Amino acid sequence: MTGYYDIVLGLIPVALLGITAALTVVGVALTTAVPIGSLAAIALIGHAMFVKAPVTPSEESQPNHSGINAD
Repeated sequence: MTGYYDIVLGLIPVALLGITAALTVVGVALTTAVPIGSLAAIALIGHAMFVKAPVTPSEESQPNHSGINAD
């Protein structure tokens, strides 16, 4: 099953290379196209990290293990 983060990991190089190639074909200089493509890749990474961040279940929803506490 492909999840959100699998798709993001696949889209990072696609955004970097695809946008760079598309802008180069249109006539934008390579030294300008690469930073624009990298900004799109950075936006994908930022969205995955901060907007739809991976979360762990809260401690309340985890089962209560009443074992020996080492502290």
